[in-house]
Amino acid sequence: MRDGGRLAAAIAVLGDIAARHRPAHLALKAWGDGARYAGAKDRAFVSGLVLDGLRRRRSLAWMMGAESDRACVLAVARFVWAWPAERVRAAASDADHGPGPLTDDEEQRLLAPQSLASAPAPVRGDYSDWLEPLMIRAFGEDRAEEAGALAARAPVDLRVNTLKADKARVLKALSPFSAQSLEATATAIRIAAGQADQRAPFAEGVPGFEKGWFEVQDLGSQVAAAAAGPIANLQVLDFCAGGGGKTLTLAAAMENTGQLYAFDADARRLTDTVRRAQRAGVRNLQVRSPIDPKALDGLEGRMDLVFVDAPCTGSGTWRRRPDAKWRLTAGQLDRRMAEQDAVLDAASLHVRPGGRLIYVTCSLFCEENEDRVAAFLARNPRFTVSPAPKPVVGRLTEGGFLRLTPRTGGTDGFFVAILAAAK
Repeated sequence: MRDGGRLAAAIAVLGDIAARHRPAHLALKAWGDGARYAGAKDRAFVSGLVLDGLRRRRSLAWMMGAESDRACVLAVARFVWAWPAERVRAAASDADHGPGPLTDDEEQRLLAPQSLASAPAPVRGDYSDWLEPLMIRAFGEDRAEEAGALAARAPVDLRVNTLKADKARVLKALSPFSAQSLEATATAIRIAAGQADQRAPFAEGVPGFEKGWFEVQDLGSQVAAAAAGPIANLQVLDFCAGGGGKTLTLAAAMENTGQLYAFDADARRLTDTVRRAQRAGVRNLQVRSPIDPKALDGLEGRMDLVFVDAPCTGSGTWRRRPDAKWRLTAGQLDRRMAEQDAVLDAASLHVRPGGRLIYVTCSLFCEENEDRVAAFLARNPRFTVSPAPKPVVGRLTEGGFLRLTPRTGGTDGFFVAILAAAK
């Protein structure tokens, strides 16, 4: 495909996302299924244009003076990917494949230097106006910069599985990707994001992955799980286990001692947990499926640690799922907050006297984080806040909670609260 065809395809995919209200990855797949002529490089190119357009939709519209999908894609090529204006003009004007010649206004805006200095914070930070009070509360004057970091492309982070390998072995296996060791945890490795028009590094294709040497896991997720501290020989319940990423992190920290239980209210999310655990060499795991109404019987008041990776808006993952920030509504936020209250209350029943409850979200918003902890403590006075350990990345809040963001920690956005049960 030529440049013009790629621009036109990206414009069409953005239109499909808006018209059908479908996630970006499904719209891109549908386009790819219908574009048999497109090679792997073409698909990566179009995907990059679409995702970068979604990441920076508002700021690009501000610079172009238009909110159309066409304006968005042209602006990505010019201002994000730094194409010379001549390349953008030639691609758009490609008679057989391009989206059509530039208008006079497009020419002027694409040629002139563009500045966001006078733009309001939601434009500079690329988020919806209704989120402004939430962002002010979470980040104050830094909100545009914090949100702007969420508009950047994310690296590929990996966690060394210490049950089967060490960091040196994994780094050697990943040497074709120029992987680098990270200091935030003893097991963290990073592969840089690479060029926007190229396919993301496929670390799962390395033989060591199938041997269980490492898992793909954002650094923020690794740091959140590491907040559990030494947990060997303990009784641990992962109450919202989902696909099992943090379950496996906890299992490695336990060194196959004690007992680890994985539970999730949605049985479908547990489908891969057993397979992943077998590959990782985990031997102390019991998966408790909600299909059994008595799945958690016998665990009440017995757990040394209950880990709650709660359902949330996912606002901390906007680097990886940029379309999600434009689909988020106030109603969805309200539903997540109600779910979080219910999950915390249910999970707390399994914490023994003197045990700990760790509450984690991948959300930026205080409404899902500090507010939910405060409401829980008001309902459950036997729990108190135990300050999180000082992290290598991110920061501790005044309340003793851990907050991670791309800007402060180079991670996805995460919140961690450690709550101790009275003895």
